[in-house]
Amino acid sequence: MPLEMIAITVLWIFLYGYIIVAAIDFGAGFFSFYSKLTRQDHIVNSIIERYLSPVWEVTNVFLIFFIVGLVGFFPDTAYYYGTALLVPGSIFLVLQSLRGSFYAFAHYGARDSMAYLFVYGVTGLFIPASLAIVLTLSEGGFIEQQGDRIILLTDRLLTSPYSWTVVFLALVSVLFISASFLTFYADRARDAAATRLLRSYAVGWSLPTIFASFLVFVSIYRHNPEHFSRMLDVSWLFLLSFACFLGALALQLKKRWYGWAFVLVMLQFAFAFFGYGVSHLPYLLYPYITITGSITSPAMGLALVIGLIAGLFLLVPSLILLLRLFLFDAKYVQGKHSPISK
Repeated sequence: MPLEMIAITVLWIFLYGYIIVAAIDFGAGFFSFYSKLTRQDHIVNSIIERYLSPVWEVTNVFLIFFIVGLVGFFPDTAYYYGTALLVPGSIFLVLQSLRGSFYAFAHYGARDSMAYLFVYGVTGLFIPASLAIVLTLSEGGFIEQQGDRIILLTDRLLTSPYSWTVVFLALVSVLFISASFLTFYADRARDAAATRLLRSYAVGWSLPTIFASFLVFVSIYRHNPEHFSRMLDVSWLFLLSFACFLGALALQLKKRWYGWAFVLVMLQFAFAFFGYGVSHLPYLLYPYITITGSITSPAMGLALVIGLIAGLFLLVPSLILLLRLFLFDAKYVQGKHSPISK
């Protein structure tokens, strides 16, 4: 396999890992605020807090690996995306800082403050919306090169139907993924009331998610027909994604096997995400950057591949250990003790 294909595959795995882990985290924060707003916090907030406490600080590790690897493998991305994403990237950093700060305020300080929970919950939805801009820009038509300058066509970006459908998909996907996992988590805790409420969230956000996915398909067809035609070449991946969605929804409706339902949700997004990525190749940014034209030197690329794969083999077992110590420890899930106190 060529070096550039190995590089983009490893990077795509990191990005997929970030999407799943961060979606659960962001959605949990929003549901924490929403349950407080609807006075149902006594039902679900103990479950949500037991999940967030050990996990919220590690979600960005996947993103850091992805960004470092992307710039290292494909230096041209720093030039094009770095200029275009100056404002959206700054917004992301501000939102991330606000979210981290207000998490500490809301959970370790003023626990009853609706304002703190509001900032924490809502920023968790704005962050994926700001990150979705990267996928939007990669389709081309929003960045223009004028001599040595890279110009972000902000007016075109803000008025593009494709741009807003991607943002819509990011928002509803976060809530669907998070609710699906938290339903499984509540079921493991044998908390029937929390399971019932979180299951209603998962079912409620399932149809908007699949509807948003359909809108993105239509928007890509209109915005970038070349990419859409290549998506049809790997349509079997998207059909598998839809089949996994139907399976997950069926298990949710039958009120059983919530763990398998979440596995199907992860597979749903894996098939769709990798189908999108494969059909996007060889472009990283239409029409300026391709994986073959912007790859770094072979020696540098090989070192990065080894480093990132080593990081992946270090990160995944660490995450599994974290899950076993906290999230999948039966007594901890049920709120009986902290594993650290063993």
